[in-house]
Amino acid sequence: MTDPTAQTTSAVPELQLDRVAKRYGDNLAVRSITAEIPAHKVSVIVGPSGCGKSTLLRIISGLDDPSEGSVSFEGQLVTGVPEGLAMVFQDYSRSLYPWMRVDKNVAFPLSKVPKKEREERVREALEAVGLAGRSHLYPWQMSGGMQQRVAIARALASRPKLLVMDEPYASVDAQTRGDLEDLLLRIQRQLGITVLVVTHDIDESVYLADHIIVLSTPPSIVAETIDVDLPHPRDHVTTKTDPRYVEIRSHVTQLLRHRELRAVEDAS
Repeated sequence: MTDPTAQTTSAVPELQLDRVAKRYGDNLAVRSITAEIPAHKVSVIVGPSGCGKSTLLRIISGLDDPSEGSVSFEGQLVTGVPEGLAMVFQDYSRSLYPWMRVDKNVAFPLSKVPKKEREERVREALEAVGLAGRSHLYPWQMSGGMQQRVAIARALASRPKLLVMDEPYASVDAQTRGDLEDLLLRIQRQLGITVLVVTHDIDESVYLADHIIVLSTPPSIVAETIDVDLPHPRDHVTTKTDPRYVEIRSHVTQLLRHRELRAVEDAS
């Protein structure tokens, strides 16, 4: 059996983090993060609540500047939101405009795209997330899971090279979460884009990921990186009963548990 702590990857990095740190006054939120996000894969950053995952994602997305270190996307230093990056937020209900129909919500970031191409992109994006024929609805007429699909469609309509997702399924029920996880894996394999997901859910991290970055308790560092060699396509029955899945899940749990215990001991 392959060592679950294997840290090598043959993929070319799409995103590189070099000793990224973030301070807010005297508070050190992120100590030092060095990591690589491989291209055309699903990478997941997992860590305990409050470890700076969302802060790190804002830095990666160019929405905030690091206090130290740097982020590079396709070899270029990130100094603002990079071209080719799209983001899906946790609070889908606040990211959609309730007075706009679904097609208008998806088309909103495409104002500079010619009308015919814009309409084609919207159609393709809605088909990709299983919402063909729902373009006439308003967000308030849809379930939470369908609203999150609209948010994903809007990100896909920009045809990103890198799709970044911040706790994207934290606000939906377990059944919807599973459906959306499968949707993401299907879209990623169809389009071949690079996906980066931030979560505190261990099961989600192992199920989705080709590559996991485990963060420690704050101020966070990279506890370990893990290549997930589970076969594709994945499903919630076969994959989660695979001994390899159980092994990797147990290893990530132990990493996080160990870091939490160390933090408590250091504080006492």
